[in-house]
Amino acid sequence: MPAPTYLCNLMTTAPDSRTDIRTLSADDLQTVMAAMGEAPFRARQVHSWIWQKSARSFDAFTNLSKELRQKLDEKFCILPIENAGEQLSNDGTVKMAFRLHDQHLIEGVLIPADDRMTACVSSQVGCSLTCAFCATGMMKRIRNLTAAEIYDQVVDLSRTAEKFHHHPLTNIVFMGMGEPLLNYKEVCEGIGRITSPDGLGMSPKRITVSTAGIAKMIRKLGDDQVRFNLALSLHAATDEKRDKVMPINEQNNLEVLMDALQYFYSKTGNRITFEYLVFKDFNDGVEDAVQLARYCGRIPARVNIIEYNHVDGVDFRQTTPERLQAFIDTLEARKVVVNVRRSRGKDIDAACGQLANKLKPGNAG
Repeated sequence: MPAPTYLCNLMTTAPDSRTDIRTLSADDLQTVMAAMGEAPFRARQVHSWIWQKSARSFDAFTNLSKELRQKLDEKFCILPIENAGEQLSNDGTVKMAFRLHDQHLIEGVLIPADDRMTACVSSQVGCSLTCAFCATGMMKRIRNLTAAEIYDQVVDLSRTAEKFHHHPLTNIVFMGMGEPLLNYKEVCEGIGRITSPDGLGMSPKRITVSTAGIAKMIRKLGDDQVRFNLALSLHAATDEKRDKVMPINEQNNLEVLMDALQYFYSKTGNRITFEYLVFKDFNDGVEDAVQLARYCGRIPARVNIIEYNHVDGVDFRQTTPERLQAFIDTLEARKVVVNVRRSRGKDIDAACGQLANKLKPGNAG
């Protein structure tokens, strides 16, 4: 079956020397309005257009005078992401390609389920961690995303949820391209815009940030007492095996990570989620499950077992149903809370580990 093609729909906008107004704080907007001779409430109106109504043009600020809109346009710009195409999977999953103002591409995924509608968003253009099983890890990291670009993904995926499924967005996972904790400031600021009553108003408890394991940044999450959820991409419960699939483990080994996770839990009270891709004849044995149960038992946690999705050029394969069930049974016999995440969007390369920007500039026919 041939891969579905992207449905492409718009042009890009080149950046210029004006300041992106979405980099300004509420206090900054107050200062700008005062300098323009405007009343303080104008700053609140501008803030509302940007972060509550998700406006992407000053022309949309219809409760501001035309003169003020022109002044804003002379000094500032809005640099939104743009929808560069959509792919609809047979199971209802939607993969979206987003073009950034500097022409780079990222991907996001909308995952429908019976009781939720989840947006999987990216935090970087590419990734620097080179995990052995991940298509994104084969790309170089080009740059971090801004808080506004993270926010825009959520807005566009939310609109896509209504378009294809007539259902509002309920959850957000930072499990797309990039390592969120290597873009700490912008990711946290983006989540702030998404969860603020002056923004999209989503509950932080419906947001999960997934990390490959940056211990010092996990500790910082604890110090900042974040309210969103934390997931650790574990994939092996011994350093010997984890070193083979995740080079970051050499600087952030399992003991160092556990210490950081326990610190995070002591500061936030948030239970940890461990994500575990199951690879055939590598980490799917009963002894692997025993080691995983032992590791997870050191902190209040749950385990998401994730089916592996084939990536071109990678030798790992999906385990058998029999080995998978024996693995799950071993965990549950040791009182581990287990959830099995079945792959979604495999036919459009939208499943876990498959995001790799196969749409390239110029292929948007």
